[in-house]
Amino acid sequence: MVRADQRIVLPQQSAMKADNRVVDWRRKMSDHIAYALLVYTALQIFVTMGSLKSERGSLLPYLALIILVIAIIPACRGFERRWNRLNDDQACDPALAPAFRRDRLWLWLLAIGLPFALTAMFKGLGALFG
Repeated sequence: MVRADQRIVLPQQSAMKADNRVVDWRRKMSDHIAYALLVYTALQIFVTMGSLKSERGSLLPYLALIILVIAIIPACRGFERRWNRLNDDQACDPALAPAFRRDRLWLWLLAIGLPFALTAMFKGLGALFG
């Protein structure tokens, strides 16, 4: 139930918060990168550890773990660098909302998909050559 003194924030108003503060795209992307890295790390540990238990004696899960770490750092750094180059006026520009949504989608696709994709690839290689 919405009271008369409450504002409803519509999706089109993504650059403004309910109390009329402007969103800083740099900070939002930095927050998303931090959360994505936490999710990525948790997935990496659980997916790779599951693979380590099933692949006795194989070095492929360890190689997958190294590649996963090497792959995500430059990707996250690239996202962060792109958004940190904005000046204060650009960082609050609502016109950047579509670019932010695009980068946020790619970030989360990488963070969630990469551990599964690489672990599956290395399991496939292990089955093929092991």
